[in-house]
Amino acid sequence: MRILLSNDDGYFAPGLACLAEALASVAEIIVVAPERDRSGSSNSLTLDRPLSLHRSHNGFYYVNGTPTDCVHLAVTGMLDVLPDMVVSGINHGANMGDDTIYSGTVAAATEGFLLGVPSLAVSLASASNGYYVSAARVVVELVKRFNRNQSKIPILLNINVPDVEYAQIEGFRVTRLGRRHKAEPVIKSSSPRGETVYWVGAAGAAQDAGEGTDFHAVQFNHVSITPLQIDLTRFDQMEFVTNWLKE
Repeated sequence: MRILLSNDDGYFAPGLACLAEALASVAEIIVVAPERDRSGSSNSLTLDRPLSLHRSHNGFYYVNGTPTDCVHLAVTGMLDVLPDMVVSGINHGANMGDDTIYSGTVAAATEGFLLGVPSLAVSLASASNGYYVSAARVVVELVKRFNRNQSKIPILLNINVPDVEYAQIEGFRVTRLGRRHKAEPVIKSSSPRGETVYWVGAAGAAQDAGEGTDFHAVQFNHVSITPLQIDLTRFDQMEFVTNWLKE
């Protein structure tokens, strides 16, 4: 089995190194990740300049672009053979609910999915304790399961693992995305040159976090697994918009 690894925290991130080491026991691993932290970059592609590919001392490849760039470059130009799976992570912090829209971690997995490769996005839901080993063990289990019983349909899974010791994990739950409150206001500040600058505020607290959501699962030490889709069409409003245009 051949797995392409990427992330949005950069090729030097501890979560990526932990995941690569764990998966090396069950698959051939190729790492292509951003040269710096690109958290929050979503699905952006770099179209205004060429991309450069370099190799670090530990054998990881890194790109001066976004997570989406990394997977796109690897799958469509760098690799001679399509990987069997794309795994993105382990992200430093959760990607639940509305986070998935902004997440570079999810975006890297999404690019793999769009290019026809089964893909997983993996996040450590807190990272305050740093139990990347727990998350890596979860991914190894899922990869083994996939290898034994490959899905006959395209698959894109968003996985959030509680930041606890593996023995404390209560199992797996298939979940839907919850929702957050709106983000905190931007923080106004001044640069050393006296210019007014703004820092984007923190993500809002969970609003829709009831049973069945990713927030609820992680709260009770379950691994949250959410199947994602790319079609953003609001089907229940198509008739309304059609009638609205007629008026």
